[in-house]
Amino acid sequence: MMKKLRGRNLSHPGCLIGITVGLVLGIVVAGILATLSVALNTDLLIWLGLTVGLGAIGWVIGDRLSSRIPALEEQAPLENTTSKSTSD
Repeated sequence: MMKKLRGRNLSHPGCLIGITVGLVLGIVVAGILATLSVALNTDLLIWLGLTVGLGAIGWVIGDRLSSRIPALEEQAPLENTTSKSTSD
């Protein structure tokens, strides 16, 4: 799987993972805060902050990892070295 990611920009997958974790973690924390009778605006701001914050952190980490995983040099396919002679 890592061979498919080599040489690509990992910012977008990092951001996707960060946003997904942020949404899940934000929903759990929002549920806990809602049971503690925290104001709805505060609850939503914490949820949004977790989502955007973890998405941005994932973007930065993915961007930093992109430069550390260089692309592999592609091997040229072997061509047929025998030449066909045409006789007319």
